[in-house]
Amino acid sequence: MSFEQHIEISAMWACRWLLSSRRLFSSSASSVSGIGGSSTPNSRYDVVVIGGGHNGLTAAAYLARSGLSVAILERRHLVGGAAVTEEIVPGFRFSRCSYLQSLLRPSVIRELELPRHGLKLLRRSPSSFTPCLDGHYLLLGPNEELNHSEIAKFSKKDAMAYPRYEEQLLKFCTLMDSILDSHTPEVRRGETSLIAQLKDKLDKSAFWSSLLQQGLRLGQRDMLDFIDLLVSPAAKVLDNWFETGVLKATLATDAVIGSMASVYTPGSGYVLLHHVMGETDGERGIWSYVEGGMGSVSMALSNAACEAGAHILTNAEVFQLLVDEGAGAVNGVILADGKEVHASVVLSNATPYKTFMELVPSNVLPEDFTRAIKNSDYSSGTTKINVAVDKLPLFRCCKTHDNSAGPEHVGTIHIGSESMEEIDTAYRDALNGMPSKRPLIEMTIPSVLDKTISPPGKHVINLFIQYTPFKPAEGSWQDSTIRESFAKKCFSLIDEYAPGFSSSILGHDILTPPDLERVFGLTGGNIFHGAMKLDSLFLMRPVRGWSDYRTPLKGLYLCGSGAHPGGGVMGAPGRNAASVVLEDMKIYSKIS
Repeated sequence: MSFEQHIEISAMWACRWLLSSRRLFSSSASSVSGIGGSSTPNSRYDVVVIGGGHNGLTAAAYLARSGLSVAILERRHLVGGAAVTEEIVPGFRFSRCSYLQSLLRPSVIRELELPRHGLKLLRRSPSSFTPCLDGHYLLLGPNEELNHSEIAKFSKKDAMAYPRYEEQLLKFCTLMDSILDSHTPEVRRGETSLIAQLKDKLDKSAFWSSLLQQGLRLGQRDMLDFIDLLVSPAAKVLDNWFETGVLKATLATDAVIGSMASVYTPGSGYVLLHHVMGETDGERGIWSYVEGGMGSVSMALSNAACEAGAHILTNAEVFQLLVDEGAGAVNGVILADGKEVHASVVLSNATPYKTFMELVPSNVLPEDFTRAIKNSDYSSGTTKINVAVDKLPLFRCCKTHDNSAGPEHVGTIHIGSESMEEIDTAYRDALNGMPSKRPLIEMTIPSVLDKTISPPGKHVINLFIQYTPFKPAEGSWQDSTIRESFAKKCFSLIDEYAPGFSSSILGHDILTPPDLERVFGLTGGNIFHGAMKLDSLFLMRPVRGWSDYRTPLKGLYLCGSGAHPGGGVMGAPGRNAASVVLEDMKIYSKIS
């Protein structure tokens, strides 16, 4: 055994030990540097992955399992991208950015054996609670009897319609499965051999044939409803189903979360569908907490990648790609400290803008391609506030003075979304450059089910807030006065529904759109790596002509949420990109 091989094997086992002892998580007292047993990468690998977000970890795990040497280079002191657990307030561990799990593809969980690697999902029932200022409230969840009785408080007609609505969405989700789990039927470029061209045509024929068969099984009426959902405003879709304002508003939040869009924006119906496509333990549309926070998803993926032999390095910021301009191909990367890491294949888990406008040297990519990347929509209306509290909020509408957890605390708590008009008003404030006067807030309290993330009797609260413009018309998010003023506005709004909430706060962490860009590398603060609009999906993601993870630079692939099928903690872009890399390298081992 050579000295270099000995070092690599030692690094692999050190990586496993670090991850198994849960040092993936950061805290205020310590951080992890150089996960993988070394703070210095080797000089050459088969594959380099830029960014240790969940998609990068997923791609690395599959590629390493296929026998390739893989290095994951992460800019921050911990891996996970937006799926991380961080101790911001001493004793409180927050899912600092992403905060719920549902969209992670079942194929990724199964094939990478994530439960064996530490992934534990905590089901929520009920899963939704919407308090109203008039004293009413709406609870929803996986229990059909609960849903019927709760909706019937407002409308017996809606209570009867709701199961049919869910059944139709389930049909559409089934249709979407094959699209999510495969790369797009993009036109291949540069293939000269007859065999390669024939294989490409056969693959496309198989994809479209399968999709056509599923469409025929769905039937013409349902297919028309599916198309209508994709192109319509969510408000139109929900108005056609229901008459109760609070029910429609609760469901409509799925159509705008993470988007700079209104419920009246055409195409917002697709975003609604996107957020119900996931599952927990085989049950559709169920969102769960992850024990230990969302960093546990990344820890499980890291464990899988390390077990397969991948080498993970933190505090390893990539400055620029190494490019052979004559060959039009990548040769590796240059780190911020000047070190070069060579590889014939580079996957970028960064956003399309970061990848092509900042990491690729100038004047290398075709002008029409860079223009399309530059003009893509990276807008965001999202702010995340992580709050440590000394007691649970007591909601006025529940008429209880008991500080113990009730059904209203288990799921997602919708604040400021009693009608679709309220949501639209909040959106229009941001459209005019102002943070919403009455923002839309999704509150979750994972510590009700997860006892590992907060001290006894105290709780971790996530506030996912819309809408906040990236650049306010007046002032700047860099101004601490403006930041804290907006945080207090959000806390005061919650006080209207749960008096005393503000006085229970022990500490908080606020992430505005510029913070999301600075800390997590999310261009524009967009949590999806780019808008999830119809002109930015499927064959149009990230841009037309380059939807199959390949790029104009030979050997450079996109594996993040800016690629098909888009955002959320899905793992699908990483898995699909790995499949394409193996195909191009003519490694025909099954990805599954």
